Amino acid sequence: MFHRRKVIGVMGSGTQSYRERVVPLARWIAEHGYDLLTGAGSGVMQTAAEAFVAVVGRTGISIGIVPGRVTARGYRPRPGYPNPSIELPVFTHLPLSGSQGQAPESRNHLNVLSAQALVILPGGAGTLAEAQLAARYRRPAVLFGTAREFRSFPGAFERMASLEEVCDWLLGVTR
Repeated sequence: MFHRRKVIGVMGSGTQSYRERVVPLARWIAEHGYDLLTGAGSGVMQTAAEAFVAVVGRTGISIGIVPGRVTARGYRPRPGYPNPSIELPVFTHLPLSGSQGQAPESRNHLNVLSAQALVILPGGAGTLAEAQLAARYRRPAVLFGTAREFRSFPGAFERMASLEEVCDWLLGVTR
């Protein structure tokens, strides 16, 4: 019988790491046998990938969706991508992000649709776009942080302030 791997997406700021939340979350994901999916960049993405791959004995892999462009010289990933802790880079020709994160040419569609569940941390326009896509595609997602950090995010998602709440939610949606 076919066994589909369970992939947890961790989305958030490309500049801030939110280490106090991201490190224990990524470790938990690794310790529970899930694969980790991020946008392969800096900030939350790199912190999550680093913490995930540091877990000894894990069975999951660190997957990163890498934005890029096709030029006259061939394919070019965006500078700085993938971060060093991505074990399986998925290179795309989709270059858009940030305020253009919902456009058809954005890799955010792949980020949102490839994970079984999404944990969204605070972030800018790109993270907001991922949350809006998750709502559009009816993907299981939770916002991890305080209510004030997510004032402009879709109201369709629960906002959870503790790691325990997020982990319990993940166990429920990945069964």
